[in-house]
Amino acid sequence: MAKKAKKRKEIKRKLLHKYRLVILNENTFEEKISFKLNRLNVFVTGTFFIIILIGLTTLLIAFTPLREYIPGYSSTRLKRQATELTYKTDSLVNVLNYTNRYLDNVRMVLRGEIENNEFNRDSLFQQYKLDPSTINLEPIQEDLDLRKEVELEDKYNLFEPSMSNLTGMLFKPLEGPITGNYDADKKHYAVDIVAPQDTPVKAVADGTVIFAEWTSETGYVLILEHKDNLISVYKHNGALSKGQGDVVRAGEVIAAVGNTGELSTGPHLHFELWLNGKPTNPSDFIDFK
Repeated sequence: MAKKAKKRKEIKRKLLHKYRLVILNENTFEEKISFKLNRLNVFVTGTFFIIILIGLTTLLIAFTPLREYIPGYSSTRLKRQATELTYKTDSLVNVLNYTNRYLDNVRMVLRGEIENNEFNRDSLFQQYKLDPSTINLEPIQEDLDLRKEVELEDKYNLFEPSMSNLTGMLFKPLEGPITGNYDADKKHYAVDIVAPQDTPVKAVADGTVIFAEWTSETGYVLILEHKDNLISVYKHNGALSKGQGDVVRAGEVIAAVGNTGELSTGPHLHFELWLNGKPTNPSDFIDFK
């Protein structure tokens, strides 16, 4: 026990033993500054200084942009860019899906195929159909009065009440005899107009070119999108003078008559009209005589 007590006293003496730190002028050895220190004070002061330094460094890293330069810390700028890229990717996926559906519709127009959506919709909602025999379909008196009022207003109207009737409003795409009429039963959703090779083919109305490419069956094909959900299709052309994305005017030359494609039997124009996504007889809209 005596040895332990003696050792403790020795340690305490060393820790509390005072030293003098003097700063002298090198040339004159004049004393400038002097400090009285002991080991305990130096240890406590050093530890306190280290703790403060660590705390300031931590605050500097945690609350300033300097943390972005330290490995292991995530960058706020990179997080923001990643979020923006995520939104852009989601938008691009939606645009891609819409474009794919749009191209599928264009391919359906090129192949002359019609999907029987009415049948699918009827089968899907068959359980929600109502029996017409159980519903009173007789018009009420207010409805009859409104019909009479509308009839009187339209009686002297100089314009067509609906834009769906476009007869006489479309240009004739080509001059020539018709060798193939529109026949939905035979899936011939067009009129075939015969004309000499390289005869100009004109746009039936103002619109935008949404397809201008070569296909093996129908040769050079050009499709125009017009207002009121109207689409015009020109097949078996010998050459195309417009490209995808071009804006054309009614009566403007867009192609030349040709005999291209496996299904062509001579120089002619295979002309189709699609209204609201369904094929329609071009003769109902254009006077080919």
